[in-house]
Amino acid sequence: MPSTVVIPRPADLLLGHENKPEGSFLHRLKAEDWPALLALLQSELDASGFVRDQCLPLGPEGRDVYIIWDGVVRQDRFPLGRGEHVPTVTRFRGRGQLVGEAKLITPDSAVVTKCLTPTVAIPCRARHLNVLLRRRQDIQVALLCSLEERSRSDELVYTMATRPPVERVSRLLAHLADTTGVPDPRTGWTVITGPGQKDIAASLQIAVSTVENAVRTLRYQGVIEARYRQFVVHDVDELRHFHAGSPA
Repeated sequence: MPSTVVIPRPADLLLGHENKPEGSFLHRLKAEDWPALLALLQSELDASGFVRDQCLPLGPEGRDVYIIWDGVVRQDRFPLGRGEHVPTVTRFRGRGQLVGEAKLITPDSAVVTKCLTPTVAIPCRARHLNVLLRRRQDIQVALLCSLEERSRSDELVYTMATRPPVERVSRLLAHLADTTGVPDPRTGWTVITGPGQKDIAASLQIAVSTVENAVRTLRYQGVIEARYRQFVVHDVDELRHFHAGSPA
């Protein structure tokens, strides 16, 4: 059975953008810019709900970009073409992020974007958003800064191929905790929902068994708990600085 997606009312969208993860597009918007963005894009104001494993319509024919209001998505690109054993570029995006940004430049661009959790996304027609960005420099700067920060954080996670696997996995989990994690109100621990061990293996381009071994080490050290499509991080900073053999 598909998971239930709770879609916020348009009025609800006026609140809460500042609570999105630090560095995300919505978090970077000034207080007056988010209502202005919604007002200028009122024809696309309704949020859309997507169930787990459903794909956002970001294919070549799609004309919208999406702002992730709630949920986690996996994006796959195929720079060397599709086929067995052909490497892909896999990334994870969460709350507050704008996805499909390439359509602002190349309308027929495409990226496979699959929801790893029930996801709420706000569609914005790419050509309308381009007009808005030219009119409102503060919104343009917020978007550009969020994309640049996203690129830099990706570099820190995905370009460490020479590091031990347990360190690479711990860095990725810390990154996910920062960008998609939700605090547990009872314990204060950070809960990452959506990406599983196969998703992590794909994004780091390592074997699933290697990820399993790394997760086992992190569990043994008491840094995380691993559940079905969920990781519970006890200490994000400790996870971020975890090295092979023992925590920092």
